[in-house]
Amino acid sequence: MAKKNNKQGNVVNSPAGKHSQPPQKLKEMQVNSAGNNIFQRPYVQLLIMAGLAIITWLFLKVCLNNQLTNWDDPGYIKDNALIKDVTTDGIKNIFSLSNPIMGNYHPLTILTYAIEYSYAQLRPEYFYIYHRDSLLFHIAVTLLVYWFVKVLTRRDIAAIVAALLFGLHPMHVESIAWLAGRKDVVYGLFFMAALIAYVYYVRAKDGKKRLWYACVIILFVCSLLAKPVAVILPVVLLLVDYFEKRKPDALLFADKILPYVIAIIFGLKSIHDQKLFGALGTQNEHYNFFERIALGSYALITYTWKAILPWNLSCFYPYPTKVNGALPSEYYLYVLTVLVLLALLVWAFLRKKKIIVFGAMFFLVNIALLLQFIPVGGAILADRYTYIPYLGLFFIAGWAVSEFFEPAGNKKIGYAVVGIAGIYSLYLGYLSNERCQVWYDTASLWRDEIEQQPTTPNAYNNLGFEYFNRFNESVNMEDRKRYYDSAYLLLNKSISLQKDFANPYISLGELERSTGQFPEAKKNYYKAISLHDKTETPNAYLGLAIIYAISNKWDSSDICFRLALKDKPYFPEAVGNYGNFLDMTGRTDEAIKEYGVAIAQNPDMYAPHLNRARALMRQKKLDEALSDFNRALELNPQMGEIYYFRGMCYAAKGNNAQAQQDVQKSKALGYNPPANAPKL
Repeated sequence: MAKKNNKQGNVVNSPAGKHSQPPQKLKEMQVNSAGNNIFQRPYVQLLIMAGLAIITWLFLKVCLNNQLTNWDDPGYIKDNALIKDVTTDGIKNIFSLSNPIMGNYHPLTILTYAIEYSYAQLRPEYFYIYHRDSLLFHIAVTLLVYWFVKVLTRRDIAAIVAALLFGLHPMHVESIAWLAGRKDVVYGLFFMAALIAYVYYVRAKDGKKRLWYACVIILFVCSLLAKPVAVILPVVLLLVDYFEKRKPDALLFADKILPYVIAIIFGLKSIHDQKLFGALGTQNEHYNFFERIALGSYALITYTWKAILPWNLSCFYPYPTKVNGALPSEYYLYVLTVLVLLALLVWAFLRKKKIIVFGAMFFLVNIALLLQFIPVGGAILADRYTYIPYLGLFFIAGWAVSEFFEPAGNKKIGYAVVGIAGIYSLYLGYLSNERCQVWYDTASLWRDEIEQQPTTPNAYNNLGFEYFNRFNESVNMEDRKRYYDSAYLLLNKSISLQKDFANPYISLGELERSTGQFPEAKKNYYKAISLHDKTETPNAYLGLAIIYAISNKWDSSDICFRLALKDKPYFPEAVGNYGNFLDMTGRTDEAIKEYGVAIAQNPDMYAPHLNRARALMRQKKLDEALSDFNRALELNPQMGEIYYFRGMCYAAKGNNAQAQQDVQKSKALGYNPPANAPKL
């Protein structure tokens, strides 16, 4: 046995041919081991996860005050008949392959809306239920992110940092505060659970491998049923194989066959649904292959820097406008930047920088399908697209912080880095809190969009249409004038920015029709039809049908109604108005039938209930009429017209006291009955 004297003169025994650890190093290793043991205690894990959940909740709970917006929320919730039936047949309809919603087949997400609707309906005082559930889904995903990173790396600090960044990042707010973004948090839940199950599968002994593999497949299918973008999971599983240093043997490839088959089936289904909905393609400009590469590179670089500095966020990032028929040259510089970054990634791979390679590839693989190489919609970027992809970047950040607490790390610097990471996380939480408030309602959302992206025609149209709705709902003349002027200005601004955009022409036609400006309204409706936007043409025909009906041009009205319903059979507004047309032309029984169809398509519309009630009252079917009046008031309790005609119904039943009470209520709400209305 060899002997050595240390600097203090102590004798340290060392086995021959080996070097002993210095006392200070041994002490550090013991401290590190003790620290790691603390993390392994079950109650500590519970405290960590509770802390992550509470912090995320506190920063984001402001979204519970939010309302619905007019951006996709009507299609997914307000006007979605599928969520309004939770019977066995209704659930079958939700999962039917023939019922994609707005170009997406995501029945599991739609089912969450249906469950909420069964409790909350569309009562504003219960909108918090929808927002609460989205936030709870996000918190659950955040905890799964923590567990995935912990299980994969066996580093608790890395997992805490990654989960904290994931839970509080402002780019994720869109998926939480926007109810139509629900699909991100639902698919994310099952996506992360599938990744965790796969890690356990890879490490399991033979006896448990089949069980964990079955869990992976089930969770993968659930993720796909929540959002088709989960098709990328089989590629991510290969990244886990790389991290785990699995040998490229037959089993590694065999266990990917079924996930890839499933992914291809769902991928083809998604492309088919998007094509039918008309979502494939850009809203205005058309770009060639090389321009798409440049735009994809721009999107990738933008997503990367916004992960660090999430500033100037928008709900809609429009494509750049071509200059003299060409994409501005600066966009091609992003291609060079991406090539440099890819070269660095290859270098990291060759140098066996496993953490950087895994994290960067996790980000790239998950964001690749969302870089608009295959164009979907009119936006080049979307905050929600980063929901799962950013985990790759947060993974690298978490690992970097945890390195300071490894035996070879400098803990003094590590504590300082943890402090900086904590402050940065609080800053992200503050930004997320502010961003949640942007999503409060339609007006706040589109005002912010106009501030951030002042040349976006969609923003001016959507805000203008919101002010049109407020104009219709207002009884105060000053409010009506203010909303009318604002809507008129915004809609014309939208048209000036994009003259071949059909929506603002229809919105402007609605505004003009509601004020009796029929020639101007017809001109705008016909302009919209001439643009051949098949999703909006039925709305233009409906506007024309109503104008022709009011003008007693019955044949023209009938033709326009039929054209609107031919292209859009599920169109409760058109069906209800067609009922009005039938009632105006003396076909009351047919009208009552059409009102019933409109109610079946959308039971939350008050107008078909009100109009059917008036028709039934004329037929002396007073009890049925009263039932419809009551339902109409449940849906719109601030509408004086409903109270007035319910009062007339009570009077016809001989209940004069209740009749007088309803008439007085209608006056208090500002309703003035027309000269031909029945009187007490």
